[in-house]
Amino acid sequence: MKHKVFAYITYGDLLLVFNHPYAPEAGIQVPAGTMEEGEEPEEAVMREAFEETGLSGLQPRAFLGAYDHDVRERDQIHRRWFYHLACEERPPTRWRHQEMDPSEGGPEPITFEFFWVKLPDCVPPLAAGHDTMLPKLLDLLALEAW
Repeated sequence: MKHKVFAYITYGDLLLVFNHPYAPEAGIQVPAGTMEEGEEPEEAVMREAFEETGLSGLQPRAFLGAYDHDVRERDQIHRRWFYHLACEERPPTRWRHQEMDPSEGGPEPITFEFFWVKLPDCVPPLAAGHDTMLPKLLDLLALEAW
């Protein structure tokens, strides 16, 4: 079983999402990736968030949950771990970043185009179950605002 980590990165009431400018069929996603051998989920999500976004200074806020996701097209089960991370410093509005060592997809760097969307109403449909724990994130943020 592969273990995957997903990062819901927020800045105020904004959520960080991205697309693949050279592979639009991949859809809109949140930063995510594969855990390395011996790595804890909390370590993996921080590493993946930095590798994919280039943002430093991200702060872990909460573990939102985990579940087993059936990836039928690959005949695999992935355990997915979801976390809330906060961006403490004012981030760029929109930017491109390359992941230099992608765990899947070949030896070439992968380019991501990042942008922020307003929670909760302006979040577009997210690809491949990336939105599964979004309701938990929204509940958590509502409690923090209370």
